[in-house]
Amino acid sequence: MDPMSAQARALDDRLIESVPNVSEGRRLDVVERLANAIASVPGVHLLDRTSDASHNRSVFTLAGPAGPVADALEQLVAAAVREIDMDTHWGEHPRIGAVDVIPFVPLGDTTMDEAVDIARDFGARIAERFDLPVYLYAQAARRSDRVKLADVRRGQYEGLKAEIGQHGREPDLGPTRMHPSAGAVAVGARPFLIAYNINLDSPDVDLAKRIARRIRESGGGLPKVQANGFQISETPPGATETVDRAQVSMNLLDFRVTPLWRVWEVVRAEAAEDGIELYESELIGLAPLAAFLDVADHVDAPRDGPADERLAAAARFLKLRDFSPLQALELRLAAAESGASR
Repeated sequence: MDPMSAQARALDDRLIESVPNVSEGRRLDVVERLANAIASVPGVHLLDRTSDASHNRSVFTLAGPAGPVADALEQLVAAAVREIDMDTHWGEHPRIGAVDVIPFVPLGDTTMDEAVDIARDFGARIAERFDLPVYLYAQAARRSDRVKLADVRRGQYEGLKAEIGQHGREPDLGPTRMHPSAGAVAVGARPFLIAYNINLDSPDVDLAKRIARRIRESGGGLPKVQANGFQISETPPGATETVDRAQVSMNLLDFRVTPLWRVWEVVRAEAAEDGIELYESELIGLAPLAAFLDVADHVDAPRDGPADERLAAAARFLKLRDFSPLQALELRLAAAESGASR
C-alpha cells in the first residue's frame, strides 16, 4: 500500500468541524441553495445556519469526517461562485470573497496538525478547480503576517482587488488576481471560536466602536477577544417599523481564557458609563457545551441540576436571543447523529 495514500485516507476519516462564512445574508433563496449544496453530501451534518441582513453574511456550521466535510465545502464554493457577485455586494462585515473564510476546527481525537494538513490540501483543491486565490491563515498560515484573519482582510474586497498583484499581497495558492465574481477566500485551521454579538439598547454606533476598542486584546483589553462596533437594523417580531441598534461584534478565540460571562460583564460596565444598558446578545453558530456550563457556574446554577436548567440559567444571564440547548455543539451533533441513525 502506498504510505501517502494511507495517510490521506486516515486524514479523510478525522472528525472535523468547519464554519464557512459566506457573503450573502439578504437573498434567503440563495442562502437556501448554499445550504442545500452542503447537505447534498452524505456523511456531513449541517448543524447550524445563521443569516444577518445588516452584515449581509451567512454562517454555516458543519461537522463530520474530514473527507465528506471537504466535499461539502467544495460544493458550497461551487454554489457561491455561481450565485454571488462581489462587485455588487455590500454589508457591515469585512469580507474578501463570496465564500469569505473557511476554517477547519479539529474535533474528537483530531489534532491541530492534522487540521492544518486538511486545510492546506483543501485550499489547493479549490484554488485549482475554481481558479480562485486562496490565503492561508491562523494555524495553517505559511507567513507570520497572515496568522490574523484581519491582516488577510486588510482593505477588504475592494482593497485586495487593487493590491493582489503587489509584492506581499499575493495569495498563497491560486492566481495573483481576484476571481471575476467570487473574489478570494481565506482558508485556515484554528481552535474553536465563539462568534458572539452584544446589542446595546441604543443606536449609538460610536459608543459600540469605543467599547470594542477598549475590550479587544489588540487595544489592551480582554485576552483572546477580537471586537468591532456596527450598527444593525432589524424589525422585531410583530413590529412594523425597523429598529436601529449599536452592536459590539466579537470573536472569542479561547473561552477558557476569557469566558462569555466575563465579556458580558465588561461590555455592560463599559456601556453603563454612558448610561446605556445591554439589550440582548446572540451567538452566530454554535458554542461548546463547556462555555455555557461555565456561565451557569458563574451565576451559581446548581451543579447537580438538570442540564437544560443550567443552560437556561446561562442564557438568561447573557440575555441570549432565541436560545436553545442545541446551540451547544456537542448536543447538536449528538442530535444530528441520532437522527441520521434512525
